[in-house]
Amino acid sequence: MVPYIALLVIAILFLYSAIKILNEYERGVIFRLGRVIGAKGPGLILLIPVIDKMVRVDLRVVAMDVPAQDVITRDNVSIKVSAVLYFRVLDPNRAIVSVENYLYATSQLAQTTLRSVCGQAELDDLLSEREKINTHIQEILDKDTEPWGIKVAKVEIKHIDLPQEMQRAMAKQAEAERERRAKIIGAEGEYQAAQKLADAAQIISMQPQALQLRYLQTLREIAAENNSTTIFPIPIDLFTPFMEVAKAMKGSVAPPSGGSKPEGGA
Repeated sequence: MVPYIALLVIAILFLYSAIKILNEYERGVIFRLGRVIGAKGPGLILLIPVIDKMVRVDLRVVAMDVPAQDVITRDNVSIKVSAVLYFRVLDPNRAIVSVENYLYATSQLAQTTLRSVCGQAELDDLLSEREKINTHIQEILDKDTEPWGIKVAKVEIKHIDLPQEMQRAMAKQAEAERERRAKIIGAEGEYQAAQKLADAAQIISMQPQALQLRYLQTLREIAAENNSTTIFPIPIDLFTPFMEVAKAMKGSVAPPSGGSKPEGGA
């Protein structure tokens, strides 16, 4: 009885080691006596126990964090740059045969490439042209990982850590830029207002009726404010006759004679 049980256990183990099931996103690289015979899957895979060996490979996109790297930019600014890398396996055979650990190798290559590319750029370029830097890194990684059967889909710089003194300097620069823009906008507004006033004065000088209409409109606006005291602006031309009469009366009065002597003098 015992031998039959032993044979049954051996048969179950044999079948368990011979049958593999792969998911839709998986492939199995089959080694037979140490030689690659190809990638199989998905679905049910039959192996020859002891002779065949299978290595699973995930074909889904992998999101890999690139740790913060110490970088000295081309303009000698020390920063820390971190990124995220998106890639997937295109050729399972090369991913297993060409490199010992494609995940570790891709991570190390991403770190060195990030340091190299950021070190060749200036700080202003890293801050203002981040998309261009991302594309450049992605192209380099995609080319270098192609022999491993890896396709780098995208690279994104996550964070650029600046020194404290650099952050303060950039904050002051941004504040100065905002003040400069505010002054320019204010000056442009004053210029436009002065231009409009000059145009209005020219129109009024050409059409005296417009001045009278403006005078009546001003009186209406003052009356609408319910003020207890109302000041009526009177044109200076109304005072011209009075000023001429006063000037004539002042000219008709003779000044006192300085050479006359008082009566009764000796």
